Amino acid sequence: MSAAYALFETPALDEGAIIARHAPLVKRAVRQLSSQVGAVLEREDMEQVGLLALLEAARRYGEPDEQFTGFAMLRIRGAILDELRRLDWRPRSVRQDAHRLRDGWRALTRQLGREPSEREAAAALGIGLDEVQALLLAENAEAMHSFDEIVANGGDVGDERVPEQQMQLRIALASALQHLAPREQQVIQLYYEHELSLKEIALVLELTEARVCQINKAALKKMKNCLAAAPD
Repeated sequence: MSAAYALFETPALDEGAIIARHAPLVKRAVRQLSSQVGAVLEREDMEQVGLLALLEAARRYGEPDEQFTGFAMLRIRGAILDELRRLDWRPRSVRQDAHRLRDGWRALTRQLGREPSEREAAAALGIGLDEVQALLLAENAEAMHSFDEIVANGGDVGDERVPEQQMQLRIALASALQHLAPREQQVIQLYYEHELSLKEIALVLELTEARVCQINKAALKKMKNCLAAAPD
């Protein structure tokens, strides 16, 4: 190897050190998602998926800097939700119930002039309260995955990072947050900034976990629409 080649060769990543240093990100992502994914994936399986995603994130990003944590967290969470989707964990009957829940929820909202409670939805749809809550959790998981994909792709990096694009994304997210109702802002901030699980947010706000799912899903839909409408 010539001296000139050695001078310009990109140094290899110390992947072991990166994994050791950033492994707590995987633990945090698993804790956040456990209430939604835990019935399908064991915690150890989630952690394994998360560690592989962390390694892939490091390879895509290059040498970690202060922006790496946010980038990796999106990748880890997305990989766990991807695995959930890959397992096709919801039987056809459950997927059909999800569509029925959405349609029934809209009809009840129009009829009542407000959003129905979980018990009202269960009674109207003729299903158990636990089924309504499980369906709301599943719907919320899909909404989070969709939103995470948009943020990850919008702030994606390759061999070269583009600070201007990252700044534009942060500005767009801040602007989208301002379009949310106060309670929606609370849920988004507690989940994405303070990294509380949905169950923890429910305790803080004195709501049911399923209700937090509803608020989170509605907020993510609004933010997704704001980001889609933002100029490139």
